[in-house]
Amino acid sequence: MGKHILIIDDDVHIGDMLAEALEREGYRVSRAYSGTEALLLTERTTPDLVLLDLMLPGLSGEEVLPRLKGVPTIVVSAKVDVQDKVDLLLGGAADYVTKPFDMQELLARIAVRLREGPGPDAARLTAGGLSLDTDTRAAAWGDGQTRLTRTECAILKLLMLNPSQVITRSTILDRISLDTPDCTESSLKMHVSNLRRKLRALTGHDWIEAVWGIGFKLRPPAGAP
Repeated sequence: MGKHILIIDDDVHIGDMLAEALEREGYRVSRAYSGTEALLLTERTTPDLVLLDLMLPGLSGEEVLPRLKGVPTIVVSAKVDVQDKVDLLLGGAADYVTKPFDMQELLARIAVRLREGPGPDAARLTAGGLSLDTDTRAAAWGDGQTRLTRTECAILKLLMLNPSQVITRSTILDRISLDTPDCTESSLKMHVSNLRRKLRALTGHDWIEAVWGIGFKLRPPAGAP
């Protein structure tokens, strides 16, 4: 049986077109026409991939996205602002396709995401030999591990999801607010400092690079996978 794809879009014409093309490719397709309906569906069954429109009745696509934990989600939207795309990708979207889109390109992107497996909000993340279990909030290196606070775990998760990017302080504060309410602009530096100290004690390496005046970046050891 083919992979299961959930289309979340209130535009019936676009949804019909997507469903027809996906079914021709052998996928199983479900439909949701609002954010609330989509969350009810995903409580009963977990799709292999979601196509998510942003302009939805009720809950918006931006509100639905962080609740699609572990499911690769491709945002399909008429919004073309670059910052919108950056924010959504940092917030957990696997990809962003602008309407109107080329169907063959979208099908190719879907195939790539399905090959990559679980989405970026899956419980275990890895980068450069370091792994993070977001359920237990434990970072592991070789045979050792260290427990993190909720805020430290949220910061490390965001950096590991975007290993080659400098993440601004404001973006960190905005994104981790989904996981922890206790990090403020004044306390962020302390939380990052404590996280760096724990990771250095665990691995002997300084994993977090401060980019002066901007934010922070993950810095795996040289030659790490």
